[in-house]
Amino acid sequence: MTAFADGNGNVDGGGGNLNQGTEAYNWPGSSYQGVRVTVVDATSGAIICNPVDFTNKNIASIAGRIIHFGKVSKIQYRNGASLTPQSSGYVYYAPTNAMPPVVSSNSNPASIAAIKRYFCSEGAASMVANRTGINVTSLTDGTYKLVIEPVIYLIYNHLYYAMTTTEAGLYNRMLGGDLGAHFPTVVMKNLALALFLENADLGFQAWTGSKTTARTTDEMINILGIGIISYQGAPVTDVVYDAEYRIDTDVITAVTLSTTNEINSDSTATVSFSINGRTYHMTGIVIPANRSQLVWVKWHTPSSPGEVNISISTNKGTLSNTSIHANVVDMNGNPPPDPTADDRNDSFRTPSIPNRQNVTSLSWGVWSCRWHANWVWVPDWDWESGSHSASCPANCSSSHGHWVDNGEYEDQGWYDYTWHSYSASLSTSMDISADAKNPTASGNVMKSGYGINMTASTRLNSGAPSSHITGAQTCVAYFPEFQYDYYWRLLERTSGGYSADFQFQQNEYSTYNRRVHFTPVWYPNGNYTVYGIIMDAWTPGGMLQAGRTDSMAIRDNLFSDWHVRPVN
Repeated sequence: MTAFADGNGNVDGGGGNLNQGTEAYNWPGSSYQGVRVTVVDATSGAIICNPVDFTNKNIASIAGRIIHFGKVSKIQYRNGASLTPQSSGYVYYAPTNAMPPVVSSNSNPASIAAIKRYFCSEGAASMVANRTGINVTSLTDGTYKLVIEPVIYLIYNHLYYAMTTTEAGLYNRMLGGDLGAHFPTVVMKNLALALFLENADLGFQAWTGSKTTARTTDEMINILGIGIISYQGAPVTDVVYDAEYRIDTDVITAVTLSTTNEINSDSTATVSFSINGRTYHMTGIVIPANRSQLVWVKWHTPSSPGEVNISISTNKGTLSNTSIHANVVDMNGNPPPDPTADDRNDSFRTPSIPNRQNVTSLSWGVWSCRWHANWVWVPDWDWESGSHSASCPANCSSSHGHWVDNGEYEDQGWYDYTWHSYSASLSTSMDISADAKNPTASGNVMKSGYGINMTASTRLNSGAPSSHITGAQTCVAYFPEFQYDYYWRLLERTSGGYSADFQFQQNEYSTYNRRVHFTPVWYPNGNYTVYGIIMDAWTPGGMLQAGRTDSMAIRDNLFSDWHVRPVN
């Protein structure tokens, strides 16, 4: 979708790894999913037209035999509608532009950011308008809202079913918990947590509980499985931040101070930065007329994510920015799910390596000034009158005086300004290797399904004072099985300062608490390339960062290391 939304998405989601199905009880694949969209009155929540189901999956071959419960929304169930199984007539539509996954699986995780971008877009509004008969202008002028619910297609007791989260909860209650017993992860966790509200709306609560553990039937019926798109009549875009920082990090925030009049040592400039209730000052600033320089503050970000507003003021000159709206994020919140031995991803294609800009050197500078003495005699002539002498004729009118220079030397010097240039450069290295618990790895060749280790080392080279710079503080690894997106690992900094080292954090799914990332058992033969980004080496000129890659060669998988034989 190329057009960002006229809509505001009140939607969030979660999930986790999946359990394996059987012939009688199975989710055929991550593509067997969709959404139900209901147009409602923005004020009253009254349903305007029948709900519509959309799915990317071509289910024409099974649509005639899918057991479903009609086109009933969560609002209708809340208002007393009963669950009525039907054995024919399931109707669905394929979107012109494919929807992102809503229900997560190991091989195809859902991204709430992608879901918001899609359903808050002009294209999605047009898609719904076309299928509901509502003019798209009327749909998006603030009169209506869209209620979106995840739909899953799965095999229960040898029969295909189509159900929303609410319907799955109601059906599980009808079956005395048997649906959840057969699908403890697919239904009770991944479908249950596919969508939920960030903020209460239309009489439904916001979900503030766990996003990674199985939920109850009542939670599925009453709270979970709903997102709401609100239209305000004018395009709404994502919040644009002036800066982004990581939590618990030393950073440098800089702006430019310019002046048309000389700022010198007789009256220096002071720039003040107000951040989270504390004010920092950069003092003693001097700048020649019609010139400028960077001014900055070195500060430590909060330990929790959130927005930070920075106010900047000066007693002299003009600032390029007087406020900065920054976002502080936590990079440790999206590690990969637990891989399982029966994961599959038959449609996997090796993705391209990310092409993020490397910034490995930056320069900046500051002005200083020194008085250049220039002593100049400044004359001050005064007339000194003389006395009449005996030789003066009668009635002599002459003053008999003379001029005397009572001047003095005056320093008519000036300030000489000197530009002090500084620079910093970041050198980095990265290495991945087979974990020591991998019994069959040889050099850079290993079988899929085993763990890998990663280390990264950095060196900041600079002659600048410590108040000007920080060493690298963050390293994040991205993996090909997740398209270098969706999930990542924040590495632990094992040594800091200007020479910093990083390693994987201990993996909670490792039996031996190893610092590993497990390659998926389904990964095809070929290169397995990890992309790492090393960043948060700050200077007044900006942040230094470098992307690095390293690869292991995958040959075969761990199942070939096992021999199964009958018991004697």
